[in-house]
Amino acid sequence: MNKKLCVVTTTSITVRSFLISQLMFLSRNGYHITVICDPDSNLAKELPKCIQYRPVAMNRGFEGIGMFKSIWHLYKIFKVEKYDIVQYSTPNAAFYSSIAARMAKIPVRLYCQWGIRYVGYQGWMRQLLKRIEKVTCQFSTEIEPDSHGNLLFGRKEGLYSSIKSRVIWNGSANGVDTKRFDIHQKEVWKAEIRERYGILENDFVYGFIGRINKDKGINELLHAFKKMNEKANNVKLLIAGPKDQINSIEAGIYEWSKQCKNVIYCGYIHEIEKYYATMDVFILPSYREGFGSVVIEAEIMGVPVIVTNIPGPTNAMKQDVTGLVVEKGKIKPLQEAMEKLFFDQKLCDEMGRSAYLFSRSHFNQTTLWHYILLDRDKLTNRRGNIRNAQ
Repeated sequence: MNKKLCVVTTTSITVRSFLISQLMFLSRNGYHITVICDPDSNLAKELPKCIQYRPVAMNRGFEGIGMFKSIWHLYKIFKVEKYDIVQYSTPNAAFYSSIAARMAKIPVRLYCQWGIRYVGYQGWMRQLLKRIEKVTCQFSTEIEPDSHGNLLFGRKEGLYSSIKSRVIWNGSANGVDTKRFDIHQKEVWKAEIRERYGILENDFVYGFIGRINKDKGINELLHAFKKMNEKANNVKLLIAGPKDQINSIEAGIYEWSKQCKNVIYCGYIHEIEKYYATMDVFILPSYREGFGSVVIEAEIMGVPVIVTNIPGPTNAMKQDVTGLVVEKGKIKPLQEAMEKLFFDQKLCDEMGRSAYLFSRSHFNQTTLWHYILLDRDKLTNRRGNIRNAQ
């Protein structure tokens, strides 16, 4: 008999971006899968028949009436379906699901902690979000952060004990697909994207992929690149991703970047692997991350990385071997790291080769999926008699 697993996320983007293939793997290995997220008619058409879809509105923010409606809707589904595991991630979905699943007496309430939201705030908002995070963790029977750095941080912050928290294998939510991110296609893809954007063969390309906002370190990235642009005439900055809270970016430096011919905004992209292939160095100057999957994706394409000294990204690379680590929120250290890899081509090439080997051996997607399957089997087997006891 199939074990019943329900996966809840706030929006369909999380499901569409990296969960579908993983859930299909679990389905082939004895799990009946249900996905719950915000209503999305396109997702309903895209999901394979082995995955059931249940829409529940979960708007961003924690407004009163909408929040209680979401929790009640989730509770009714959980109560009827009697899932063996309810797994949740993203702030709203995790908070609502942990409460609803506890009310419905779901035996395994699994919080996949893919990021800790409150660390990006100060004052009363930080305290409020931390309290919400604590409630989510308290109502969960298991917590699985996607990086060892955030696991240690969560324990130190008193969010959860060591007994019910762990990281699967080396971390990350879904690993890296070595078939999609095929390094053997690197030169072909590099030529294609560079031709598309008019990037010359001898141009040195720094790259960023992610949401364009302050928390991703865009201000520091633009300031550091502006200084690099003043020192060298063959540098480019490739920025790919949707604009998000664009008002959080400093108006002056953002306006400069839009006028600078060496800063290329690509918008939201689909063939992300081709863009990594175009880069000489990948930069993630973020203030907070759960893990930073973009780091291992860049590395698997043989691209050295520069990341900030925060949990997550620093677990996705090997300092001074696959890339460099700089202090978050600071322009000068980032600029110096960018200069170091620009002026030392031998070091840049060596780090690129090490990055590929590291990502392939530590974050192979298929290997991670098998570890996840073993974990889910252990959870359902260990908790198998709980429902009868209730």
